[in-house]
Amino acid sequence: MKAPVIALLGPTNTGKTHHALERLLEHRSGMIGFPLRLLARENYDRVVARAGAAAVALVTGEERVVPPRARYFLCTVEAMPVSRPVAFLAVDEIQLAADPARGHVFTDRLLNARGIEETMFLGADTARALIRRLVPDAAFIARPRLSTLRYVDPKKLDRLPRRSAVVVFSVAEVYAVAERLRRQGGGAAVVFGALSPRTRNAQVALYQAGEVDHLVATDAIGMGLNLDIEHVSFTGLVKHDGRGPRPLSPAEVAQIAGRAGRHVRDGTFGATAELGPFPADLAAAIESHRFRPLERFFWRQPDLDFASLHALAASLSGAPRSDALLRPAPADDQRALTTLTRDAEVRGLVRSPEHVRLLWDVCQVPDFRNVLTDAHTWLLGRIFRHLREPAGRLPEDWVASQVRALDRADGNTDALLTRLAAIRTWTYLAHRDGWLADAAHWQEQARLVEDRLSDALHERLTEQFVDRRGAIVSREEPDSLVTSVSDEGDVVVQGLRVGRLEGFRFVPDAEVRDGSRAVTAAANRALRGDVDGLVSAFMASPDEAFSLRAEGRIAWRGADVARLLPGDAALAPRVEPLPSELLDPPRRERVRRRLAAWVEAHAARVLAPLVTLARAEGSSPSSRAVQFALSEGMGCVPRRRLGALVKQLGPSDRRWLARHGVRLGRVAVFVQDLASREATALRALLFAVRAGGAAWTPASVSMRVEPGLSPEACAAAGYVVLGARALRADLAERVAQRAFELAQSGRLEADASLASLAGASIEETVGILKALGYAPDAQGRFVWARKGLRRAAGAA
Repeated sequence: MKAPVIALLGPTNTGKTHHALERLLEHRSGMIGFPLRLLARENYDRVVARAGAAAVALVTGEERVVPPRARYFLCTVEAMPVSRPVAFLAVDEIQLAADPARGHVFTDRLLNARGIEETMFLGADTARALIRRLVPDAAFIARPRLSTLRYVDPKKLDRLPRRSAVVVFSVAEVYAVAERLRRQGGGAAVVFGALSPRTRNAQVALYQAGEVDHLVATDAIGMGLNLDIEHVSFTGLVKHDGRGPRPLSPAEVAQIAGRAGRHVRDGTFGATAELGPFPADLAAAIESHRFRPLERFFWRQPDLDFASLHALAASLSGAPRSDALLRPAPADDQRALTTLTRDAEVRGLVRSPEHVRLLWDVCQVPDFRNVLTDAHTWLLGRIFRHLREPAGRLPEDWVASQVRALDRADGNTDALLTRLAAIRTWTYLAHRDGWLADAAHWQEQARLVEDRLSDALHERLTEQFVDRRGAIVSREEPDSLVTSVSDEGDVVVQGLRVGRLEGFRFVPDAEVRDGSRAVTAAANRALRGDVDGLVSAFMASPDEAFSLRAEGRIAWRGADVARLLPGDAALAPRVEPLPSELLDPPRRERVRRRLAAWVEAHAARVLAPLVTLARAEGSSPSSRAVQFALSEGMGCVPRRRLGALVKQLGPSDRRWLARHGVRLGRVAVFVQDLASREATALRALLFAVRAGGAAWTPASVSMRVEPGLSPEACAAAGYVVLGARALRADLAERVAQRAFELAQSGRLEADASLASLAGASIEETVGILKALGYAPDAQGRFVWARKGLRRAAGAA
């Protein structure tokens, strides 16, 4: 009797793989081919746990663990040692025979791979009709889904239920969606095809352990990953298959959606709000598991002719004998062969059928890096040339330099992914029989490098897309969160420090600020419960607890809580509390009034002479005009701006101004006793608030005028601009008086003595004298240059 061939078909979550593993272990020997290295490794571990490591082999393109007495072989489909006789043979996901890139391998296994006692093909029911045509003696077993899969309406990302997978179709989308989920609270684990099995397993472990509630994955999730997913949400229904964008077939959508609901737990699927609802017929097809049968399997001639390069190319172009089979477009290995055979040096090295076979083996080295074809083909050409050298091996020093260059765990995610893809090439090469003198050594070295890169990649992905604090907070009910604030202002939620309370604002730590909205919202929500106590402490604070900072900010206990804005008068700015999620309008107004009272008291203390003058009743319209000008000018106004008003002042006006500390100088009219550093800084700040821009705070009594500095800003700080220098008003008056005295005696020169008094250079002193109204005569002495200036100076 012929050994039975069984097609075990059905949707996802039907227990097909579990059944095949049980059948494998019931036979004395067996082999199963899986579509992914990850699945081969996962099921290898399961069988080892049952049968022991000595009885089980793992065979993939990049790993070979083959004990001498191995009876059970867990493989990738491409790496199955089909020439080895085994009692039981199975191939998983047989519907991949319809895949344009890899389908011909699955088709070959369907047509030619058999177990001595039993053969089993696992897959989707869409393959039933083609299997029936191509393997007429196959028996079919249908496996119903163990749980219900139900369509639900679209959901926004921030409304996804816990234990959800978001499916995207590019690595860039993986990053973008994972970042959005991180900002909304907790983040996500990520899965996509370029991850190594070790990194992928580590990311999956994050999700399975409940450290994150969401998984963001490409359609790679649809192949064999059995996770505790309750809902699958699609961001799109179009993928790029290497040739261009194409819509997913309903069966492909179902393969991915079927990840929701494991064993007897029901699952749901749907779209994100951005994508919108599924077409009704698509949703119904997925729920009922009814899809159009596959029409063709891809086939490539498995019996290749290695007599010559021409014979090999001709055999690869052979046509199938059944209309159920379709020859695919040239695969990567065939395209590499075509390119290399155009190379005269390569052709010259092919002198026998063995050389043809070797070249074909080299062409089958996978392009893990997905780089430009020319770059990969160049590497293949170099490998072939080395293997055709007398030693017939890849040079140890060359392999060492290549592996050593990749053994670096620095760099960002993309850099690590690039190195991982490259080291997988060397892992594959190390497992080719006879290509390396010490293959076991390089297998181990490549594995160690891959492990280090995989661990580093997992760490980067976790840092980038997982917020463990956000994940913890997002799982708790708002009212159950335990939040505290230390005396130093540290905010702790559920035992985890999440930021600081600065004034009335919660300032999250950097990693929280860059990511989790959930943590920020939870902290603010909890802090609002104690805001009355915070406001009460603020209202009861002594004046010493407040201070003015640059740019007009008011600080309380060292944290900014409000800012100054222009008011009705220069000495009376408005106070506006900074935005805070803790303060409602009534509390905000209480804070504003307390700070406004402090600002008024602070100005009255620091600028007492000026405030007293501003509040006094002037003796005449002229004195009140001078009083107003000084109040708005922060206590100092250039004399030339008040020349007419000063002339109108009578003796009583002058006495009244003098009693209030006003000096009518030669170059400035200013309020005395405002020269302290604190007073100067406050005057400059209040003027900047009024006029806009940054406050100018001088460092000495004589300063060089920097570009963009206005005379008004200098005057507000109590300085007068003379030439290229700004002199404090009292110093400017001394310089003007000394110049007047020297001019009276005809001895006024820009000499070292006058320059020293002005704190200026000789050149700058010349500018000061010219600003005072003097001009040099033929002998180099300075004399009056303006008509009437002498009389004005004398009158002052």
